[in-house]
Amino acid sequence: MQLEGSCHCGAVRFRVEARAPVPFMRCYCSICRKTAGTGGFGINLGADRATLQVDGEEHLSVYRARREDGSRSTGQRHFCRHCGSALWLWDPTWPDLVHPHAGAIDTALPTPPSVTHIMLGSKPAWVEAHVQAGDASFDGYPDVSLADWHRRHGLDG
Repeated sequence: MQLEGSCHCGAVRFRVEARAPVPFMRCYCSICRKTAGTGGFGINLGADRATLQVDGEEHLSVYRARREDGSRSTGQRHFCRHCGSALWLWDPTWPDLVHPHAGAIDTALPTPPSVTHIMLGSKPAWVEAHVQAGDASFDGYPDVSLADWHRRHGLDG
């Protein structure tokens, strides 16, 4: 599925092909919550980095988050340097993937059959996780990858 996205001010627009376009995983870690969180969580999608096309690349900045242990994440969080919109994450550890933030996507996204809540151990008290019947919940990382979840639900395009 081709996804089109943009920042709030319109300086950056992008297109990317996603085999895993269903926004099923909500991450409550402090990094996602503070850099791209809405409702106290961030939602990333999975896409093919080779297909990423960017208009307005000169308006991008990159942030490499500090982990709780003080080390720098290898993940490069791309955002608009004018309006601050979080756009996507790319990590050289998995060079073929790019993870667009669902909130930056302008294309209508499929509704997930269930939601996976991760890093709930990092969730602040003010954030209410709306865990429904059939949802999976993890204090840390999930027991299934993005691609495996889509495969398991017959949504791998």
